[in-house]
Amino acid sequence: MQFSGDVSEISAAGQFVNIRLNGHFLRRPISICDVGEDSFTIIYKVLGHGTEEMTQLPCGTELDILTGLGNGYDLSKAGDRPLLIGGGVGIPPMYLAARKLIGSGKQVTVILGFNGQSDAFYVDEFIALGCDVIATFAKGDLPEIDNVKTVKGFVTDAMPEVDHSYFYCCGPEAMLKAVYKASSTSGQFSFEERMGCGFGACMGCSCRTVTGYKRICKDGPVLEKEELLW
Repeated sequence: MQFSGDVSEISAAGQFVNIRLNGHFLRRPISICDVGEDSFTIIYKVLGHGTEEMTQLPCGTELDILTGLGNGYDLSKAGDRPLLIGGGVGIPPMYLAARKLIGSGKQVTVILGFNGQSDAFYVDEFIALGCDVIATFAKGDLPEIDNVKTVKGFVTDAMPEVDHSYFYCCGPEAMLKAVYKASSTSGQFSFEERMGCGFGACMGCSCRTVTGYKRICKDGPVLEKEELLW
């Protein structure tokens, strides 16, 4: 879904927006996939009534959206060969990160984790950016995809094959913990968390780190590997 409007507060890959829908008390936090001069793109999965209603909104609908939320990834730490790891709905923010890193001359490898062939999306878009793309499939047969290395298993099964200087990842917590244990370099993790306000007022998404409690919506959603208590 693409929105047009004021995008001046969107400054980093890994930030998110919080969308207000009529009839729903809480907004829907969704990561930003890409941003242009006056528009941004999101990719979301239908998980409940709110996201189901979003699929039925006609073109031209005006929505109340809080933009540029969260800290986003610090791409200055990437090194020459950054590795981006996205699982499921954690894949969209990897696209903007990849585009920015490619634009700064980095050699980017992306590992995209899917349950099965029917869940795969945005693979061609990463290839078009110039990324080296690896796609992992936890279930079913491996598909043949041009210019893509496919691996049976999880994203961590592909990680040892990639020589990288630093990593960035986003996905479900079980995947993040697995990446944490499998990683040999420093990196940054973007957390998916239920949120009340989305800007740090309600404290509902706080998590404990080595330096105390941090709010995923405000101090995150990106935390560095060294901050995590795993």
